[in-house]
Amino acid sequence: MGSISGLTMVMIKIDALRCKGCGLCVGVCPNQVIKMSDKTNSKGLKFAQVTEQDKCTACGMCFLMCPDVVIEIEK
Repeated sequence: MGSISGLTMVMIKIDALRCKGCGLCVGVCPNQVIKMSDKTNSKGLKFAQVTEQDKCTACGMCFLMCPDVVIEIEK
């Protein structure tokens, strides 16, 4: 990702198919960037989704908290 005005662009990717919907990433995000979806994945589970990508600071808390390693953070 590039940068705008010296700011690093960040992209969070959550694998909705593998997410079991535990919500740990939602609770640990200091900027409330991640929310639980109202939709379900192919396993019938609600999954985490990124709602405000531009507010992410790439702190890595969601990545560290996810027990199933379904979150990627790209800078």
